[in-house]
Amino acid sequence: MASSDKARYSKIASYSQSPRRSEPSVRVEFFVDDKSFKERLQLYFIKNQRSSLRIRLFNFTIKLLSCLLYGIRASMDDDPRTVSCYGCDPRLRPNDTDLETCSMSSLSPAEKSVAIDWLAMLWVKRTSWLWAIQVSIAIISLAQHLLLMYLQHKGSILQQIFSVYFFLEAVNSVPFIVTIFWEPLRNLFIPIYLNCWLAKYLLENLFNDLHRVMMRSHSALSQRVMILFSFILCLIFTCACGMHHLERGDISTNGMSFFHAFYFTIVTFSTVGYGDIEVRIWPSQLYVIIMICSALVILPIQLENLAYLIMERQKQGGTYSRHRAQTEKHVVVCATNLQYDLIVDFLNEFYAHNDLQDFFVVLLSPCELDNALKALLTVPLWAQRVIYIQGSALKDGDLIRCRMDDAEACFILSPRNFMDRCEADQQTILRTWAVKDFAPDVPQYIQILKPDNRFHVQFADHVVCEDQFKYALLANNCLCPGTSTFVTLLIHTSRGVEGCDSHSQWQRTYGRCSGNEVYHIVLGNSKFFNEYEGKSFTYASFHAHKKYGVSLVGIKKQEEIAKIQLNPGPRHIMRVSDICFYMNISPEENSTFILNHPNEDNDGKENKMDKSPSNAYDSNGTGTSRIESAIASVGSMALELHHFGSTRSSNSASGTATSPSSTSSASEPKNKLEPSSGRGTSGGLRVEIPPRSSMDQAMDRNHLMPPGGGDDGGTFTTRVMDDDECAPPMPRGREGRRPSIMPVLEMMSSDPEDDQLRDDRPLQAQKQVAIETEDVSVWDEEDPWTKGTPPLIPFIGYQPGCCHLLSQPKKLCCLEIDQPCDHSSWRHAAEYNWPNNCIILAVEYAALGMVDFIVPLRAHWRPKHTLKPIVILVEKRPDTCFLESIAAFPMVYYMIGTIESLDDLLRAGILQSDTVVVVDKESSKLAEEDYMADANQIVAAQYLFKLFPHISIITELTHPSNMRFMQFRAKDSYALRMAEKQKKEKEKGSNISYMFRLPFSAGNVFSASMLDTLLYQSFVKEYMISFTRQLLGLDQAPGSGYLCELRITHEDMWIRTYGRLYQKLCSTTHEIPIGVYKTHNQSDNKSELSVTIEDDDSLSSGQSEERKEIAHLVRQKMKKMDIPPEEYDSEVSDKRNKVSYVLINPSFETKLEVDDIIFIIRPAGGPKTPSPMPPRRKFSSRRVKPKNTQPKTQFQEPTGSNVDTKL
Repeated sequence: MASSDKARYSKIASYSQSPRRSEPSVRVEFFVDDKSFKERLQLYFIKNQRSSLRIRLFNFTIKLLSCLLYGIRASMDDDPRTVSCYGCDPRLRPNDTDLETCSMSSLSPAEKSVAIDWLAMLWVKRTSWLWAIQVSIAIISLAQHLLLMYLQHKGSILQQIFSVYFFLEAVNSVPFIVTIFWEPLRNLFIPIYLNCWLAKYLLENLFNDLHRVMMRSHSALSQRVMILFSFILCLIFTCACGMHHLERGDISTNGMSFFHAFYFTIVTFSTVGYGDIEVRIWPSQLYVIIMICSALVILPIQLENLAYLIMERQKQGGTYSRHRAQTEKHVVVCATNLQYDLIVDFLNEFYAHNDLQDFFVVLLSPCELDNALKALLTVPLWAQRVIYIQGSALKDGDLIRCRMDDAEACFILSPRNFMDRCEADQQTILRTWAVKDFAPDVPQYIQILKPDNRFHVQFADHVVCEDQFKYALLANNCLCPGTSTFVTLLIHTSRGVEGCDSHSQWQRTYGRCSGNEVYHIVLGNSKFFNEYEGKSFTYASFHAHKKYGVSLVGIKKQEEIAKIQLNPGPRHIMRVSDICFYMNISPEENSTFILNHPNEDNDGKENKMDKSPSNAYDSNGTGTSRIESAIASVGSMALELHHFGSTRSSNSASGTATSPSSTSSASEPKNKLEPSSGRGTSGGLRVEIPPRSSMDQAMDRNHLMPPGGGDDGGTFTTRVMDDDECAPPMPRGREGRRPSIMPVLEMMSSDPEDDQLRDDRPLQAQKQVAIETEDVSVWDEEDPWTKGTPPLIPFIGYQPGCCHLLSQPKKLCCLEIDQPCDHSSWRHAAEYNWPNNCIILAVEYAALGMVDFIVPLRAHWRPKHTLKPIVILVEKRPDTCFLESIAAFPMVYYMIGTIESLDDLLRAGILQSDTVVVVDKESSKLAEEDYMADANQIVAAQYLFKLFPHISIITELTHPSNMRFMQFRAKDSYALRMAEKQKKEKEKGSNISYMFRLPFSAGNVFSASMLDTLLYQSFVKEYMISFTRQLLGLDQAPGSGYLCELRITHEDMWIRTYGRLYQKLCSTTHEIPIGVYKTHNQSDNKSELSVTIEDDDSLSSGQSEERKEIAHLVRQKMKKMDIPPEEYDSEVSDKRNKVSYVLINPSFETKLEVDDIIFIIRPAGGPKTPSPMPPRRKFSSRRVKPKNTQPKTQFQEPTGSNVDTKL
């Protein structure tokens, strides 16, 4: 051991033997094996990415600099006849005689070819400073190339020496180094322009290093395109420089300029050959031959590759630039397949809002665009605003191309053409996670198919589960017809001008009301609702509709965890901070309030009235004094809605009641009850209201009397009072009776005894006893019922609602309706003897999302006597999990079968049902033709339509355009007119041109693609998804109401108008009407489009042969199943010749008709009794219907027990 090592060891030992002393810190350094000089050079020049990138960039720069210096030298050498070697005397220029002799045309080509100045091609003029720079570049380039050869040497050294790049480096560098030692060679010509090929080689390596080091977003395709361009440029540059130098040897000319050399090269490559430039010496001619050969061989191949790469580039789409992302706003749409209908619907709905006109849309999809979409994106309307990028959301490079981190939102759409919906959801989930990982701050709008996959994307800002919305819509459609049409029109952006040029009244009204949408505004900022601060919600809703034509349907409190409350009821007092949700043609922000001057009085002011432009007259020529308040909507979304006038008379001025005759003449002009279809000159929403001085009187015209006897429906009297004046009791004579419609109170009394309004027709007092008695007498099932949430949660994330349940769930064997078991012996639905008609749900397989179909039909607020049995007709046997989830619901069964089988339909209870719901099949998604995916559902629905015409069939389709085949009849002339109407509306740019199709307007067809608009709307209206979920009963917020229906009967026709019904409901049951489902015979329409529907199934002489065959076949099947044949009705239903449609937020004076169904929102905290319900219908022939011995008197005020169930 060395002495130094001993000393170090002893020092360490001394430290270890003295533990009490503080041990000093010892610095320990670890060394690896020292690298050799070659390895360090390899690390710097090759392995280190950043240093190697800098070196290649430096080499690329000096190669370009050498080419630039060559051009400078060539442009300075303008006299090739005098150049010679460096240090030698200049040559003498040839005299003119020699030049003329050489240029004489009499000389032969052989003589001309001899006249070549070889010295001009051998020597060039090079200044000292230029020589010094070129020599420096040559030394650096050669030294670096030799060093890299040494560091990269792995094989034979001769193979590297004889490589093309080493040869070019040697040719351009070695002669310059030789000139250092031999000065006469400094003017020697050296083809430095060949360095462009070395620069092109370095450019390829430079792209690779950029990918490795700087992670640039250059795609491989972009690199190949740039390399091809550089190859063509190098070829042109090399040929032009060579031609320029060889032409120096032509004695007859003074050489060729650089510009002419490039021009000659390009003309030669293009094989045009203008002949304006001629080469005379044989070296140039030989060079031209080589150029042409290269042009014929090399250029076509390179141009073909370039064209192919450009086409591939177009397939991959463009790139959204970073500069545009920072200065403009854009959204990204991710989808597996970009279908034409999907993109068109998205673009039309997205750009329908004025605030989104400056947005860009980036389409990201791994699939190529089809020809239809390529043509669509070339339209100038979309070409400048829509960018297509072929890529995947799972690749960060593609997300960088579309600038996902700078996007305003990301829409992720699920593919519907997948047979396996779980696989489609899995792809959506992965895309959602990838976007969240890459850009966590970007809002996501997700479309998921199955509800059991929703919890995977629960973190997203907005999620639309297709199955949940679909089954909830179909369920509400069974009880309230047209719900699917109502919701579809409500979530679509419409101008409200569809059908405005139609000759049919229902089309004009239907198209005008379809423009209503849901908007929101803070109460304190609203002119619609600001005056109702401190008053009850029902009071604000009724008076806002009466005054402005807007329907206030819900509110949201200014709290962090507050939810939307639909119709919170009269106990909610409007606050200045409440967010009001209302339905109207356009938002209040796009409206202007124009207040005109009141008209002058008639007495003593006739001259002024003649000059006043605001003068108005009634039908009798009597002037009316009023203030017209016009709500003019910006743009084309404007309609004239309401007209309210006040009769000018001495009686009304003094506050006394007007006579019936005067009231009838002034307030009920001709066609008063029909909604106005005209437009104001300003294109605005026009509403006429009384003057502000008499506003108290106008707002208190709530005491409406029922009509008296008469052919015209009678008249009603009006009691005019102030707001602070209580209504005194009126005598019950013919001319003075207590009002049948009480005023809507500004706020509810704190005394519970005052909640019962003193109305001549209370809708609650006697009804509770009748319903409870009926429940006890009719429903006598063995298992008792209860109310609560389902005991089993079908999937994670399900929010159970309160509904009717069985105290003890059924046995699983008892759920199959046609299979006897130990607990029941029934073989088909007819033996169950249900008191109500059933609902049949035909599906391919049982999905957990069907719970959202059952829950709305078993909602806790629905009375027991109104519940209908549910039969699920499924093709594949359901699993145990699904059966356990439905076992707790009363009157829910399943059966294995298909709707194509008549036997299965009869066992499932088709004769005891009034509604059949046909759900889209997933197995039909793989049809060769995309639009053929609905063929199975359409034909099956047509089969039911032929055999059971009295059944209401609700069908789900994949493509909305296929709804024209529903209930198809070849001789239906009116349906053909509606087809022409759809084409006209589509040409006008309507987003819902199919709205006039009879199956859609009646609510008999539904497509899940219509729900896509709900996702697009939520980008502008964040509340739309939550609002729609509560409206359909998917969510139940505390204090929020729920959607119900109310049918108008003959005894209710005294109500006459929608506005009177609005007041009746608000003043009694506190319910808010939001729409009307109207049905009328086509023969009642007197318009030009009114034609008689030619039914090919019924003839005037009797039943057709086809109907007889169908009836015979069905009755034979029934006989085999021991079902009485008389239960089958072979007559064609008259509703096949009727037209049904939905009116959203109709005008105040819309006329009501018999069998109109009113969409109402019932308050959650309101009375326990329901609205007036229609009497239950017993369709089974085995039950005896009670005969009504009392004759019905139409348009008479109902008395006695009718008050319990009628208005």
